[in-house]
Amino acid sequence: MLGTASQAPTRHRNHNCYLLRWDAEGFLFDPGEGTQRQMLLAGVPSSAITRICVTPFLPAPPAPHAPPASVPLNHGDHCLGVPGVLQRISLDRVAHPVHAHYPASGSHWFKRLRYASAYREVADVREAPVERDGPVADTRAGVLEARRLDHPVESFGYRLVEPDGRRMLPDLLGRHGVRGADVGRLQAAGELAVGGRTVRLDDVSVPRPGQRFAFVMDTRLCDGVYALAAGVDMLVIESTFLAADEALAREYGHLTARQAGEVAAACGVRLLVLAHFSQRYPEPQRFADDAAAVFGGEIVVAADLTRVPVPARAR
Repeated sequence: MLGTASQAPTRHRNHNCYLLRWDAEGFLFDPGEGTQRQMLLAGVPSSAITRICVTPFLPAPPAPHAPPASVPLNHGDHCLGVPGVLQRISLDRVAHPVHAHYPASGSHWFKRLRYASAYREVADVREAPVERDGPVADTRAGVLEARRLDHPVESFGYRLVEPDGRRMLPDLLGRHGVRGADVGRLQAAGELAVGGRTVRLDDVSVPRPGQRFAFVMDTRLCDGVYALAAGVDMLVIESTFLAADEALAREYGHLTARQAGEVAAACGVRLLVLAHFSQRYPEPQRFADDAAAVFGGEIVVAADLTRVPVPARAR
């Protein structure tokens, strides 16, 4: 949790920014102002980043539920850290490609951020704008998906889905005489001849469900929120407002902590991580209380520079 504030940072909360470390992949979500320094404080090198995912960008066409033009709409808390992060990646000569995902309608905004000042660009940054719902990348950690959200500007949430697999059981492997390289051959083929018998994968393993993660920011309740959160092990979701200010949340295009809890309960989420807090609330526990009123699972109120482990794999 590199930053957990919303539009305005506070003495204790930096602008948004979240890094998901998943095996060899590092997904940097919504890098707001100050991200580079937060990475330093958290002990996160620039080489840990393999993908940058930005939630909101260019204003969308007017809609019946859009707030009046007088309502301030500032979204730099999700992207003002992009220039520093990209320049640091080049400064450190990060050897691997870094992919950048963001709403395609905001491509010109990303270009302005990428080249906000003169620097020697040596990093391999590959832009992959998001145009529609569905898969956006097949990564080493699983499939990265996007879903359109409901905000006064175009916004997408992200979901990482690890493929299902099998967990090999050493006792059963030994009982069936499957050893060494034969284990890999059995996994690849599904069955293997051993000592005149056919050993099938089901004989020596059990299903291993893939893990799932979702990131939801800057949105009202909508179908996209539920599609992203469905069955995930960890849901990092905005809870900008408390339940008492639900009308204000809708006006500005945001969620309350209670609504985040309702989503988690409806979608079977295992771990609910609340984030993106308005500066108007000085007591973090109130967010947890609002969510816990409707969600009985584990809840974390995100705090800057803390690490939140993805729950152990469900069996």
